[in-house]
Amino acid sequence: MALPLLRWNSRRTPAVISSYFRFDRLVQNQPVTKSAKLKLAPIVAGRYYSSERRQNEKVVVVGIPNPLVWFRTRVYYFLIRTYFDKEFNIEEFTEGARQAFSHVSHLLSQCQFDALEGLVAKDLIGKLKEKCADLPLSHKRALSVDPEEIMYTTPGDVGIYYDDNGRKFVSILMRFWYLTSAHLPEDSMEGARIFKMAIGGDGEKAESKRLLTANYEFQREFTQGVTPDWTITRIEHSKLLD
Repeated sequence: MALPLLRWNSRRTPAVISSYFRFDRLVQNQPVTKSAKLKLAPIVAGRYYSSERRQNEKVVVVGIPNPLVWFRTRVYYFLIRTYFDKEFNIEEFTEGARQAFSHVSHLLSQCQFDALEGLVAKDLIGKLKEKCADLPLSHKRALSVDPEEIMYTTPGDVGIYYDDNGRKFVSILMRFWYLTSAHLPEDSMEGARIFKMAIGGDGEKAESKRLLTANYEFQREFTQGVTPDWTITRIEHSKLLD
């Protein structure tokens, strides 16, 4: 049975990070935790912070998936399992994407572009060098994300398509919401989906945190004979790296 040609994301970059995420060089000594399934009902992700005075602040990020998008992505997951990878699992993919996001964001923050090779598409690395060269230190710090600072993760656009030479590609756009304590000027972050939260007890200096967003697109070539690796082909950090 022939595979139907499906297109759903207008932004494509044919390039080829590891089968489920075989991020060996990336997560060698990092613990892997199970991620919750994305449900059609409203999703709430929370993190708790406490001071020595046992005064807690709860950060809650609520995501309500669009029913049409939710259904369409499930159709794509079915097609990926049927025609490309029988073992594909979006929960495992999401956990790998979270680890990749944290690792790559740290490298970007430190401008370690050589270490991005094999993880990020070559043409994108060049563009990131140019963008990061002009970023102030505060913005570079805001790029770095620890796994525990990721508040919410959800798949976005999914695409299955061919190029002019008949090569097969699958791309999955992942969206991340994360907290940062980096000091960012108010005017530079205008329009970004952010908030501040104060953490601390009475008499303690409050810590300001913002909720920022990032989009990372992962792409894999499924042409016969090609190494089954996933590569990041798109990186956007709210008003930091657009």
